[in-house]
Amino acid sequence: MRPISLKCSTAGRIVNQRCAAQTGKPAPNGSVYWISPRPYGSKVVSHAPNSSANFCASGNGNFLMKKSPLLVIFFVVFFDLLAFGIVIPILPYYSKTFGASAFELGWLMAVYSIMQFLFAPFWGGLSDRIGRRPVLLFTILGGASCMVATALAGDYWILFAARLLAGIFGANISTATAYIADVTSEENRAKGMGIIGAGFGLGFIFGPALGGILSVHGYATPILIAAGLGLANFLFAFFVLEESREANSKPAGRKFSAAGLRLAFARNSTAIPIGLFFLSTLAFTQLEVIFGLYVLGKFGYGAQQAGYLLAGMGVVSAILQGGLIGRLAKKYGEKKLLPVGFFFMAVSLLGAPFSPTVALFGLFLFGIAIGNGLVNPSLSSLVSKGAPADKRGSVLGIFQSGSSLARVVGPPLAGLLFDRVGPASPMFLSCGLMFVAALGALSSRRRLA
Repeated sequence: MRPISLKCSTAGRIVNQRCAAQTGKPAPNGSVYWISPRPYGSKVVSHAPNSSANFCASGNGNFLMKKSPLLVIFFVVFFDLLAFGIVIPILPYYSKTFGASAFELGWLMAVYSIMQFLFAPFWGGLSDRIGRRPVLLFTILGGASCMVATALAGDYWILFAARLLAGIFGANISTATAYIADVTSEENRAKGMGIIGAGFGLGFIFGPALGGILSVHGYATPILIAAGLGLANFLFAFFVLEESREANSKPAGRKFSAAGLRLAFARNSTAIPIGLFFLSTLAFTQLEVIFGLYVLGKFGYGAQQAGYLLAGMGVVSAILQGGLIGRLAKKYGEKKLLPVGFFFMAVSLLGAPFSPTVALFGLFLFGIAIGNGLVNPSLSSLVSKGAPADKRGSVLGIFQSGSSLARVVGPPLAGLLFDRVGPASPMFLSCGLMFVAALGALSSRRRLA
């Protein structure tokens, strides 16, 4: 049995000992234990390679319980995305109360992504320096505050400023992704990344549905509920979320640096997933931005019905990413799943505009959700495997910034196409992008990690 790393959080140091020295029990090979003292004894958290963590009393020895760090980060991401999901289907209708056009709505969503694009590498690099936990806590609380400002906005420009600040704090997904990479082995990496995808999916199951239901009481009501959920998420994370890595003394990264970009793009194993993630997000954003306006014009659906459709997509995505992606990745590998997922999205985006009924339209939406559920965790897994372990947060920050850049370009483009070309034109563009991505994934399989 090899030595186990034991971290004493009060001393902030790593001590190499066998697990039996602290727990009186042998540890599985490859396990890593972090120790943080409690009044009732030291808490020993086992992370890799298993997803479960063993909390063992050393000292008083009066308790034994188990908890999974993956489960904890799942709930953190879920509550984060639940609040986000409440707001997204309401925003087009809410912005209309301030006289916003489709183009202005596009910029309202784009500014959120511009800030994510700029700050995802910063939060990722900062988490490499000071740890994942403080970054996640700060950004969750900041996001909740921005929800309050959004609900209380008196005009379009106050709403714009609130979304700008929300984008800064909403750039924390790279840190959550780095947390998953910290506590999983490479073999289980795709399954771990699926946890974030499942959090997204479930957030979009309950978020849009809840937002639609509450919108009958006014658009500000569900946004304030989202703010309350953000505060609850902060309290949950504060009391439950453990640190996943040892802090180091290197200075935190800037929002963008030439060295960080060179690191991310010098390797095919990280550069290719970043490019494919950009295309995937750009395609999905086209649908996301015009969705409420499209179903309103074609089917007469308001915020509540649009929320139900998005919730259906979330169900499919959560089932796939929460349970199936790990098995599929182990059996076929992420590199084989990528082109399949892109092809699912391409075909579904092509068929959706030609759907004469809501039922058929919903079927194509499920196809988009299946494709997205295969693509996103596979790309996250591949880029985390290709990045150096001590720079993982920074590289994943660049990875998320690629997605955010797509959300900068996508919303204004979707709004412009919707207004000038036709309501279905953003979906046709997305279809073409996904066919290009499928070909790119097929041709580059040998160069991925």
